[in-house]
Amino acid sequence: MTPLTEAVAASRQAVAVDAALIAKATDMIGDFAVNLSIALIILIVTVFAARWAAGAVRRMLSRVRGFRHDPTVLSFAVQVVRVVVYVIGFIAVLQRLGVQTTSIIAVLGAASLAVGLALQGTLSNVAAGVLLLVLRPYKVGDIIDIGGVSGSVQRLDLFVTQMSNANNHKIVVPNSKVIGDVIINLSGQKTRRVEILFTVGYGSNLKQARAVLTGVARAHPAVLPDPLPWAGVTNLLDSAVEVTLHAWVKSGDWWQTKADLMQAGKEALDAAGIEIPFPHQVAVDYDPPAAGPDPVEPEPKPDMPAPIPLARKPSRRLIRKA
Repeated sequence: MTPLTEAVAASRQAVAVDAALIAKATDMIGDFAVNLSIALIILIVTVFAARWAAGAVRRMLSRVRGFRHDPTVLSFAVQVVRVVVYVIGFIAVLQRLGVQTTSIIAVLGAASLAVGLALQGTLSNVAAGVLLLVLRPYKVGDIIDIGGVSGSVQRLDLFVTQMSNANNHKIVVPNSKVIGDVIINLSGQKTRRVEILFTVGYGSNLKQARAVLTGVARAHPAVLPDPLPWAGVTNLLDSAVEVTLHAWVKSGDWWQTKADLMQAGKEALDAAGIEIPFPHQVAVDYDPPAAGPDPVEPEPKPDMPAPIPLARKPSRRLIRKA
């Protein structure tokens, strides 16, 4: 074989190898483009599926009588369903791009362990949110008191409880703090008791004061007839007698009724001539007594000369000779 023939054969072989590499690269690029397109389609479908699943869960729970008027359960369930759909779609996208499902599960397991150790407080908030959903000590719209902070519940999320107080301040409390503290549901019952403390003078007619206060409560349209309003002496203070008024109202009428009864009770006591004591400042004439005489000090004694010490006689020692 001549050198020219060998060169031609080598060039043909090189051209064949290059063509094979180009064809393989083209196939790989084409497959990646197809997989990427399908992954994008899966991602778009996941977004729409999450919205559809959330809406379906909301509609399904709205048909249940126990959850129909409870937006707390609805919002919580919708969030959980949306997160689950997003996780499934994310795994499908990674698998379509060539990532093995087994490795995905292993990575998620290791990541969940690491995240669980790093975010123990956050995960405790999630667990507390699930407990709050199951126990349901309050729902959206209730007025609650948590650790001395009062407000109306606006939303219950996986991590926090959002409230709004009377000044329209947004209050965010972690669920772990909510479940670990005392929860007072101020609007959890249909009726509430109004308690107002009045003070009258010791010289007042206590029976008349009680009758005046109960009459004011019975005349108010928001006060319920059952149980009947009650007034009684509850304490004997230093300069006044404490008379307490109890009246039952609906939970929604509590604030305004308490303000009305406090004003009406004060006006009724004034009209009946019953004194409501308050601190007074009285000017008293004070004439200090005259200063007394100075104390008499004893006269100092003259100094006496110090005594002269007596001379000591030398002592004699007996020496015995052997």
